[in-house]
Amino acid sequence: MLDTNICIHIRRARPLQVLERFRSLKPGEVVMSPITLGELLFGVEKIRDTPRFVEASRALAELAQLIPTAPFDASTAGQYALFRAKLQRAGQVIGNNDLWIAAHAAALDVTLVTDNTLEFDRLKPDLRVENWATGVAGSAV
Repeated sequence: MLDTNICIHIRRARPLQVLERFRSLKPGEVVMSPITLGELLFGVEKIRDTPRFVEASRALAELAQLIPTAPFDASTAGQYALFRAKLQRAGQVIGNNDLWIAAHAAALDVTLVTDNTLEFDRLKPDLRVENWATGVAGSAV
């Protein structure tokens, strides 16, 4: 599952190692959360009155065609509650959207791909985390 910041990194930097990783996958093997899609749509909406809006809208539409949005259900809500309580007890809260994305990935039992491993590493060992941009992989199951 792709996190928002890895989608932005891919769009801006077009890193070769990430593009190669995508080429090795079958269609549908990579998904994003509706939270990620919402954050990306918000980013495009913020530039609505600028010359970049049309290109950004087109790029996001292409991304959404290539990377399906995985639905979530009550298991995601339960995982969110577990993660939030765990982080609160440890005094290590993370952003609410990041927390929902992490909960969604954990509920689906998939690896979260992010360019922000520091934030999500707080949820190990209950969340698998990888950074395709740097090649950093988490070992959590």
